[in-house]
Amino acid sequence: MRNTTHDTNSNIPDRAVLVTLITDDVKRSGVDPQNSLDELVQLAETAGVEVVSTLTQSKETRDPKWFIGKGKVQELKAIIDELGATTAIFDQDLSGAQVRNLEEALDVKIIDRTQLILDIFAQRAKTREGIIQVELAQLSYLLPRLSGHGKNLSRLGGGIGTRGPGETKLETDRRHIRDRISDLKRQLEEVVRHRVLHRERRKKSGVYQVALVGYTNAGKSTLLRQLTAADVYVENQLFATLDLTSRTWELPNGKEVVLTDTVGFIQNLPHDLVAAFRATLEEVNEADLVLHVVDASSPMREDQMRVVSKILQDLGAGAKAQITLYNKKDACTDEQRQLLPQNEEHLLISALDEADLGRVRLVVQEQLVGQTESYRIPADRGDLIALIYRMGEVLQQDVEDNDLILQVRLNKAEAEQHGYRLAEYKV
Repeated sequence: MRNTTHDTNSNIPDRAVLVTLITDDVKRSGVDPQNSLDELVQLAETAGVEVVSTLTQSKETRDPKWFIGKGKVQELKAIIDELGATTAIFDQDLSGAQVRNLEEALDVKIIDRTQLILDIFAQRAKTREGIIQVELAQLSYLLPRLSGHGKNLSRLGGGIGTRGPGETKLETDRRHIRDRISDLKRQLEEVVRHRVLHRERRKKSGVYQVALVGYTNAGKSTLLRQLTAADVYVENQLFATLDLTSRTWELPNGKEVVLTDTVGFIQNLPHDLVAAFRATLEEVNEADLVLHVVDASSPMREDQMRVVSKILQDLGAGAKAQITLYNKKDACTDEQRQLLPQNEEHLLISALDEADLGRVRLVVQEQLVGQTESYRIPADRGDLIALIYRMGEVLQQDVEDNDLILQVRLNKAEAEQHGYRLAEYKV
């Protein structure tokens, strides 16, 4: 029997066979299984895994015991033995019993898609909030599956699927893990409370908030860095940045806004991860404008856009004012370009092209800043004068008799909410 335990000091990467199951449900869902498998390859490589082979099984339904069926497990075993693989990574989620059965049959580490994504997040998290969120998601995922990870726990010397909570936490019983989950939730609530206070302060200051959202590796962090000179990690890999980053961004008219880069989305984003990161993702709900960054060159572009739209709907941000930025135009084919809508709400850009960035700045400014209006306000109505200053940027102020004549460039959102109070004072 091959010893698959890894030395913690070893730099030898996991060697993995990737496995996907195509059921009738998958065929009906409209998801391209090959695209999903290609994405799994990217995820594995991002996690530092060497992919040595892939295996596809077509079957009406999942096998409750073996997931891919006993015959296919034997075929997988032969591939693993021939290539010296140490891990099998499945593109779908496995039950605890399936993990246990597959481990006993294959004698390698068994990882499913969710665990792989959680492992990448564990590598990427740098801030206290990010680390808490990832550990909470990992433990929430592992708790109902502990009975299926008996042998897997003995492999926790290192490597894929073992980062984050770590050996000592995973080997404790359910009660200890539940206690840890409760403790993490309390810590996260405290972090969230501070975040809410920051949001309220930003709102009171009247600063516009713009959120970058998009599928992972669409170029959000590159765009943030180019627009704001932010010192953020940028790499051509999935989930290159994880922690929320906000920077001040100056528009052409001199107005400053807060631009926030959110965590990248992905197909089948783990539920535990969405729940743990909900406080971070809800920054989108506070935004005055959402910039949806799309990898225009991706063959899975439409599917990726649907994934982002669905998550925004789930967060309650589906109706937010939105501009779609089709990024990576230099990598697009002519056919891909022709299929793209191009108008004030849909821009084809390169995050590295200064002229394109200038267009983005102007369109965002136009979206955020409403029309210019003039008001004649009695000098003794300080409440209305204060409201005008809150609703937009006062461009000119004159005094005539006992009235103030104010010319103001309105904030669209504020004007829609409070403008009725000033309707009778319009000049």
